[in-house]
Order: sequence, then C-alpha cells, then structure tokens
Amino acid sequence: MLVHSRTGRWTAWVTFAVLFVPLFALPLLVIVAASLSTHWSGALPSGPTTEHYAAAVRGESLQALTTSLVTAVAASLVALTAGTWAALAGAALGRKGKRVLDALFMLPVAVPSVVVGLAVLVAFSQPPLLLNGTRWIVILAHTVLVTAFAHQSVSAAVQRLDPMYEQAAASLGARPSYVLLRVRLPLLLPSLNAAAGLCFALSTGELSATMMLYPPDWMPLPVLVFTATDRGSLFTGSALAVVLMATTLLVLLAVSRIRTKASYR
Repeated sequence: MLVHSRTGRWTAWVTFAVLFVPLFALPLLVIVAASLSTHWSGALPSGPTTEHYAAAVRGESLQALTTSLVTAVAASLVALTAGTWAALAGAALGRKGKRVLDALFMLPVAVPSVVVGLAVLVAFSQPPLLLNGTRWIVILAHTVLVTAFAHQSVSAAVQRLDPMYEQAAASLGARPSYVLLRVRLPLLLPSLNAAAGLCFALSTGELSATMMLYPPDWMPLPVLVFTATDRGSLFTGSALAVVLMATTLLVLLAVSRIRTKASYR
C-alpha cells in the first residue's frame, strides 16, 4: 500500500472496509446465511438447518451442477483454443488486421448476452446445422460469449513477449512449429491459465443466453437457481448459489496454483 503514514494507512483501510463490505461482502454473506436458514426473522434469516445443502448435492441439483461444469470446461477449452489462435494470428497480421480481428471477437460482448442467445437460436434451428434442443447449442453459446475474454487476455500477453527468445530459437535452426510449441506457448502459459479461469467463471455464471437455449435434459445450475427463487424457494436457491460459488472458487484456486507454478518456469 503506497501510504507511508500510520493515519493514512488506517484511513485507507477504513475506506476500503466501508466500500467493500456493503457492496461486495454483505450480499454474499446474506446468501450464505439464507442457505443455512428456514425462515426470515426480521431483517435476517433464522432457523439454522443444513437440509438445503443436502438437497443441493443430490438428484436434479447434482445433475445441474455437473451440467454447468461440463459446459464450462468444454466452452473454456474451445474458447481458449480459438482465442489463442486469433491472438497469434493477429500479431502476424499487422496493426490493421489485428484491429479487425479484435473487433470481430469483441462483438459478442458488445451486445447483451440475450441477443447472442437469440442469434445462436435463430442460426442453428434449421438444417444443415440443427443444434436447437441439444446440449451443443448451450456449449456453443457459452463459447461465443467467453472467447472474447480469452482472446483479449492472450493477445495482451503476446504483445508483451520479448521477440529475442523466438529469434534466438530460429537462429539456431528451430522450425516455426517448434518455436510455437516450445518457445511461444510456454511463455504464454501463465496468461493461458488466467484466461482459462476467467472463461470458466464466466461460463458457470451465464444465465441470460442459457435461459433461451437449454433443453430439458441439459439444465445448468444457474437456471436451476433462477427457477427455484422464481418459485419462492429462496433458501433452496441460496444453497444452490453457494454450491455454485464454492465450486467455481475451488476451480479458480486450482487454476491459480497452476498459473503460479508456471510463472516460475
């Protein structure tokens, strides 16, 4: 913290606490409290119970969690592959080509996600690519929505790469494919891990486009959270939300550990 006086440090911490707790921490703590309660008593939930969590880790809830994880992993892998390829291609196309490529990849996040969901629904509801009513249309929509973030993250890392490493490898007779696989991609590994974590987190929380596309046998957990709270089952929905939040945080923690180890290579 760039505050050198004791009074300044205390002022900075108090300001941070006043801004952070009401805006970010308190709503999440209320959800956690609601997930462990049976009813509201005044301004806070009461009646401690763990029954909501017992229901949240079995049956339909467990299947929805599995669906969210599979969808997020598949969308993240495809988005990371496409985004990395586009970032490397953009660096070789020059400034104008990179601008066009950046604009194309950022277009899906420049409009509401519900618009992307409608576009995917209209585009893939007729042969020859009839995906409507299948799990693949949900994975495709999530991929379209998160690829921009993977592309931007990797593209920024590509711009920071020192070209001397590639030039040294090429001067020693390394082929372009070898330079890519053994020099550029290893140097980009921390950024690739960060992009993968961001894509995963965004996919697990996506709701707007998913509501328009999901078939009955492929319901992600955010949709189940929405339907539970929409029916008035606030405490059950809170438990499902906490399970989703905890699962996402555990995956992000694992990804950050991989990123930390990769940064020391």
